Amino acid sequence: MNTASSYRAPGLLIKGQWRMGRHAMTMPIVNPATAQTLDHLHLASNDDITQALEAAQTGFEAWRQVPAHERCARLEKGVARMRQNLDKIATLLTLEQGKPLNEARAECAMAADLVKWYAEEARRSYGRIIPSRLPNSSMLVHKLPIGPVAAFSPWNFPLVLSARKIGGALASGCSIILKAAEETPASVAAMVECFNEDLPEGALQLLFGVPAEVSEQLITSPIVRKVSFTGSVPVGRQLAQLTARHLKRITLELGGHAPVIVCADADIDKTASMMVAHKFRNAGQACLAPTRFYVDRAIENRFTEAFLAASHRLVLGDGMDSRTQMGPLANARRVAAVRDLIERSVQSGARAHQASAPESGFFAPVTVLTNVPSQSPVMTEEPFGPVATITPFDSLEHGLQLANHCPYGLAGYLFTDSARTVHRVSEKLEVGSLAINGMGVSVPEAPFGGVKDSGHGSESGIEGMDAFLETKFIHHCH
Repeated sequence: MNTASSYRAPGLLIKGQWRMGRHAMTMPIVNPATAQTLDHLHLASNDDITQALEAAQTGFEAWRQVPAHERCARLEKGVARMRQNLDKIATLLTLEQGKPLNEARAECAMAADLVKWYAEEARRSYGRIIPSRLPNSSMLVHKLPIGPVAAFSPWNFPLVLSARKIGGALASGCSIILKAAEETPASVAAMVECFNEDLPEGALQLLFGVPAEVSEQLITSPIVRKVSFTGSVPVGRQLAQLTARHLKRITLELGGHAPVIVCADADIDKTASMMVAHKFRNAGQACLAPTRFYVDRAIENRFTEAFLAASHRLVLGDGMDSRTQMGPLANARRVAAVRDLIERSVQSGARAHQASAPESGFFAPVTVLTNVPSQSPVMTEEPFGPVATITPFDSLEHGLQLANHCPYGLAGYLFTDSARTVHRVSEKLEVGSLAINGMGVSVPEAPFGGVKDSGHGSESGIEGMDAFLETKFIHHCH
């Protein structure tokens, strides 16, 4: 399948079976490169959700009994299918989300790697033995699956962000109901299908629906024991309040507005080229995208020139075109939001440097803002689009002060050859992940999460497994 004409909206996966949602509403699925409707998605009704909840309970009781070694083997079969179907899944992702096909392939490969790592970690969900205080007794700590999980994933990286939740939940022995993004349903459904046949009915289910209706019904159900959400700060706050009322555990991976500190001893051309590629990946629709560049005043002009030259060379277009380096934004809402943020920031005193963009589809121009006042909207609001700012600093402490001013704290980046600077920034920069002289802030084996308004809890790494496990202490007197 390589054309928009062959695209078909998926159904819902409930109790091991694919079926159309029975909500009165449907939702158009739009190709953002052309603004043309690909198909219409049938949404879940209240009854669909109720049946999914009931199946999640029975699926959990069956799946938790499967030994960890066997859970690993079954998940790895699904990973193998993902890799076999990588091109098909990636094509679906590009058609409905817009990112270039090479980026879609990379995302699919990363999603497979995530589930594989979780599958292997299932065999290492160790408890521990505690030396007993009493004779003829033993003290043990067991790690047990928490129960059915309700998970919510967004449209910007629908495969990777869904895989983090699917892998962690299933590897730990939990069942999971995934409410994925309605804008990108087919790619996620194709990934889910790779795992379905090796799981008990109800262990893995997939819903699409009216977000507020689905989240309310899932989170308030006594069946759901754990919630995992990736998305915006406002929605994250709402779900946190809802889970708090029902005393349920929640992992929140929210927005980002990543600072980049570029010191005078950095390789200017290499840094600019690397950061342009990273910043405008997925058209800047990434919570860990480097966005706020704080540059030593001694190299400000040279860095700005290099960054502008590299960013304005980017080729924008349809993600299915092999020449494309940056695709469209995912929907018309993002185009309007990015345009509004740029306009308000310019009104506050910022200077905009913009390249051209295609007129058809949901494209936004690559934009670099300089002379940005510290209180400009773009310095505190996540752009979530192809917008970067460049601001000089006069000392490292000044740069850290500027970088930490933002309410977000997901990822950060540092470029320097100074060990002293590395130590200082590592200690003082308020982020959950820090990359030094590189881009790698998200790998399967390391925790990924933020501080401040970027959320709480971690996905990936052993911390991501722990999020789906209960800890039980057992004191056995013989």
